[in-house]
Amino acid sequence: MKHFFSTSRPFARTVVTGALLLSLTAVTACTATGAQEGESSSARTVSANDFPVNVTESIHPAANAPTEGDLRVTLLGTGSPIPSTDRFGFSVLVQAGEKNYVIDAGRGAIIRLIQAGVEAGQVDGLFLTHFHSDHVISIDDLWMTGYVPAFGGREGTFNVYGPEGVSNIVDNVRDAFQNDIDVRVADGEVQRDTTGIQAHEFTEDGVIFDQDGLQVTMFDVQHDPANVIKPSKGFRIDYNGKSVLISGDTIPHENVVTYGKDVDLMLHEVAAFQDRNVLPQVISHHTTPDQAGEIFAEAKPKLAVYTHFVNGIPGKVEGITDEEMISRTKENYDGEVVLGEDLMSFLITDDDIEVTDQADLAELAAE
Repeated sequence: MKHFFSTSRPFARTVVTGALLLSLTAVTACTATGAQEGESSSARTVSANDFPVNVTESIHPAANAPTEGDLRVTLLGTGSPIPSTDRFGFSVLVQAGEKNYVIDAGRGAIIRLIQAGVEAGQVDGLFLTHFHSDHVISIDDLWMTGYVPAFGGREGTFNVYGPEGVSNIVDNVRDAFQNDIDVRVADGEVQRDTTGIQAHEFTEDGVIFDQDGLQVTMFDVQHDPANVIKPSKGFRIDYNGKSVLISGDTIPHENVVTYGKDVDLMLHEVAAFQDRNVLPQVISHHTTPDQAGEIFAEAKPKLAVYTHFVNGIPGKVEGITDEEMISRTKENYDGEVVLGEDLMSFLITDDDIEVTDQADLAELAAE
């Protein structure tokens, strides 16, 4: 059953919540976020890996452009640097009109994109929050798979937007894979003018993209206590009166509240271990559930969603259950919080936010 959240007033919804905060995830903390086996009381019934990597068979709502004026956001990957088959690397698909934009390119982004019914060649632009490996590792995959005719055959250049340093990354990616272009052109598989990749680098915060009614605003966040991990950015996306805040990787930061005030959808990273005092060098680089609760309480998004889960290290450090993640958030926040999962999708309309989770996708596949 799909779930709806009213956008007319904060935290209202049109279905009974009950166990929804947990049922929305259908992903146990023990397998998807790194907690030890058997810790979560949430029952895994389906995962993103149950859906075909085939656009023609995709039953995902992102396979079709949203209705004019609506904004769709799909979590392609909700994980962290921790290798996981359940939570791929961090990446978000944003669809406005006929356009498809991706925020960050974590491990496996292209697989989830195709599962969502979007060809690689249909991506109109990539935005980068920062340059840690788990956010950029699939730039080459999105770019090169996209110019292969069998996967959408992009026409023109692949555009990459981001803070200072993005030009260096793009230039080196281009150089590293020049041979792929040369041999495919020589073999007659592709036209050279479809293989370009172009950086759009911005040294100052503010609006960095404004096309076809979609506006992207970049702002500073802070990924570590000493503030040496630079650049570190977040994004606010606005389209036809709808708004989305993507925190990027960050410790609690006032800009997330400032730019995220009253947004429809706030996507925020989260980190937690069973022992709140373990691995301080990791926790100090992220936002804990109780800290995120304070941010949500001040920003008052219509719907708060966790993604980029840093929740234990399999076999090494004990993570927490879904229930505990919610409980720690509720220490400081009494609004709705959704634990994101790969392929979870949010359709923002004038009236509400329609949430499609993995269980919903399984029901669609069974029809």
